[in-house]
Amino acid sequence: MDEGQVVLRARRIVLPGGETAGESGADVVVRDGAIAAIEPHGSNRTGRVVELADDEVLLPGLVDTHVHVNDPGRTEWEGFETATRAAAAGGVTTIVDMPLNSLPPTVDVDALELKRKTAAAKAHVDVGFWGGAIPGNVGDLRGLHEAGVFGFKCFLLHSGVDEFPPLDPAGLEESLTELAGLDAMMIVHAEDSHVIDTAPTPHGEDYGDFLDSRPKGAENVAIAQVVELARRIGARVHILHLSSADALPLIASARADGVRVTVETCPHYLSFTAEEIPDGATQFKCCPPIREAGNRELLWKALADGTIDCVVSDHSPCVPELKRLDIGDFGVAWGGVSSLQLGLPAIWTQARLRGHSLDDVVRWMATRPAEFAGVRGKGSIAVGNDADFCVFAPDDAFVVDVEKLQHRNPISPYHGRPLAGVVRQTWLRGEELDISAAPQGRLLTR
Repeated sequence: MDEGQVVLRARRIVLPGGETAGESGADVVVRDGAIAAIEPHGSNRTGRVVELADDEVLLPGLVDTHVHVNDPGRTEWEGFETATRAAAAGGVTTIVDMPLNSLPPTVDVDALELKRKTAAAKAHVDVGFWGGAIPGNVGDLRGLHEAGVFGFKCFLLHSGVDEFPPLDPAGLEESLTELAGLDAMMIVHAEDSHVIDTAPTPHGEDYGDFLDSRPKGAENVAIAQVVELARRIGARVHILHLSSADALPLIASARADGVRVTVETCPHYLSFTAEEIPDGATQFKCCPPIREAGNRELLWKALADGTIDCVVSDHSPCVPELKRLDIGDFGVAWGGVSSLQLGLPAIWTQARLRGHSLDDVVRWMATRPAEFAGVRGKGSIAVGNDADFCVFAPDDAFVVDVEKLQHRNPISPYHGRPLAGVVRQTWLRGEELDISAAPQGRLLTR
């Protein structure tokens, strides 16, 4: 027996070429934390053999490039220890942390180093970092880029925290020009402040009032601005958490013209509809908001045709009192959905109803996020990649109980919702993760 080798034997496995099932399953050979070979099922490879059950599928570890960990500074909201436990429990082996909601925000190299130091001993999965682009820090962007951030996030309206202010049109152009020279990517919270300032002010328990306060036009106008600047400057841009299906034709047209624009959406926009959100249910509040059922179906069509590249969580937790469940007021509650552990079953539940396969889900939640962000060695089961895996039982099911989730605060709009698919194991670099044991994650650079 080769003591240094692990062989994962699966009847069903999702490889870059699609799912392989039945007798044509595969043995994935792991050595030194990497995938050394992929052999026919039942090969004579020696080592520690781990045989998946007949109802389990071997997937690559998921890559979630939109996670607010809030550590250091607002660790009572989340933290690297709890966020990465939730990721591991959900089959996510790589996260990329957002630059805001931590204190200080990741807008210069000193703040990045503090965040890396904070994460180093706490991460159960691999962690990379986004930098931030705010007014006055253009001179810090090159240093952050050279220090290995995966790109830069900006807002075009108030971010929700005063220490991460938005870029005005001139500031956005200045930052994009700097980043184009570095071939670095700008990821954008694209809602236009002027549109929202002239919309009705949200207040009270009626979700419809809140929806009116964040109209689709706010996204559409902002995305048009970002796309046209990217076209003129030659910059790389990525549209975060798309909720407005009205913007899809513009995005498709720009991409056909060669504009370097990618787009994500999130499980909550693909799972929930505005019509079903009860009065006062502020656990559903996020910005941009969950929209109507017809809009949701157009987002699903855009995923199918490739206009939307990927699905990531936008895990944005807070302490329970900030959600204002006591009064159910959408106008004052914190906007953000906690879902890092639930993304895979949430998407699989909806995807299979629409005729999609696990191949599609892997592309949206592992391969494409790794590709657009430039996370090397992740997102697919391929020789040379890290041996990161999710063992998934797609025909199993469970009902979400927030008290059993691993993120810090027990709030989620998925509470009580039945979901299809159960993550049974998560492997990181050839080792099955035990979230009760010492963290094994590493810090990643671009």
